[in-house]
Amino acid sequence: MTLLTVWPEQGPDEVLLRTEDPAEIRAVLAELGVRFDRWEVVPGLPEEPTSEQVLAAYHDRIADVVAAEGYVHVDAMHMTPTDTPDWRRRAEEARARFVSEHTHDDDEDRFFARGSGVFYLHIGDRVHAVLCEAGDLLSVPANTTHWFDMGTTPDYVSIRFFHDEQGWVGDFVEHSIADRFPGLDEIRASRS
Repeated sequence: MTLLTVWPEQGPDEVLLRTEDPAEIRAVLAELGVRFDRWEVVPGLPEEPTSEQVLAAYHDRIADVVAAEGYVHVDAMHMTPTDTPDWRRRAEEARARFVSEHTHDDDEDRFFARGSGVFYLHIGDRVHAVLCEAGDLLSVPANTTHWFDMGTTPDYVSIRFFHDEQGWVGDFVEHSIADRFPGLDEIRASRS
């Protein structure tokens, strides 16, 4: 289930809000211009699906989003853990790419077909951590300072939507506060 945690930007010592209520999450994020939606998860995707298999499974939902938002590029990506040095290296590199504060000139829409990840939205003087799980669609507006953590053992399938054929292009901020906050692994552990 989706989890929203809000902290002051100084750090996670004070929790301003913590909720798993989808209606409350949707309302809080809507105030920030962030769209949050839930889709039914399509069963039967292979453990390591191709982009084509994921896009075919969600064809109708993707078509609706593309028609409503005008996206020109849609892709699917997955991280499926394997116990090899090559996978561990790729996982570390992928995590490092996204875990620092950045912005985009484009919206960042991501749907989770499997697994989880945390989007951290640094808006005003607060950090909103949205733990997204299978079935969650999150749309981060263009020029919103944020970062994403897929954890130390990434395991997810996601669909990404772009207004530009280039896809993901990040503009990193000079002084990131991302290291002040708990990562995906710590947030998942805090739910137990």
